[in-house]
Amino acid sequence: MENSIYVGLSKQIVMRENMNIIANNVANMSTPGYRGQNMVFTEYIENPRYMKEDISMVLDYGQYQKTDAGPVKTTGNSLDIALIGSGFIGVQTPAGIQYSRAGNMGMTQEGVLVNSLGMRIADVGGGDITIPADSKEILIDRTGVVSTEQGQIGQIMIREFASDQDLNPAGNGLYTTTAAPQEPRNTQVLQGKLEGSNVQAVVEMTRMIEVSREYQAVQNMMNSENERLRTAIRKLSSTQG
Repeated sequence: MENSIYVGLSKQIVMRENMNIIANNVANMSTPGYRGQNMVFTEYIENPRYMKEDISMVLDYGQYQKTDAGPVKTTGNSLDIALIGSGFIGVQTPAGIQYSRAGNMGMTQEGVLVNSLGMRIADVGGGDITIPADSKEILIDRTGVVSTEQGQIGQIMIREFASDQDLNPAGNGLYTTTAAPQEPRNTQVLQGKLEGSNVQAVVEMTRMIEVSREYQAVQNMMNSENERLRTAIRKLSSTQG
């Protein structure tokens, strides 16, 4: 195969991955706190021993998340919270503390505060937040302190990071990071509200159409190149026959 086919194949591989990311964004349009993902592309230079020239191919370098906040809606549910600012909610997972923007919380039968997946919301000390069984009212203030009529029972772990791009998607709206979490300085907690996804349906559908068209254009180019090679081989065979 010639260089153009190698390049075309590398681009198709990247575009398939890009389409998967777009499809995942669309699937999470109604997921609270979800932040859309985009791909980062770069040039990859390959120098095969059997070719005289370098080949410039397309490589998916990584992903980055859209950092703009999603729309905030009022739910009136005392266990719903929305974060105003750049903070994230700490969630206990088998792999340790991970982070999320999804504020649709609930309780276990024992009164432990959990997220929508049943994972325990982390207290600032790293433990659980347990609501007493006889509580009649649950209050969550702007710093994440959780109280009932009996007094304060815990504080939701809210953490900020130097850059949102330090967070890596771990699935289910959770993020992992190797960066040091910081105490919240610019984040407020609003009770009875939820932040929606920042994915815009029209934008994602437009991207999906563009990627599909570009993929087909590359396929057409590769088909033409294959036909050119077949024609050249037939002519070469006829001259030697």
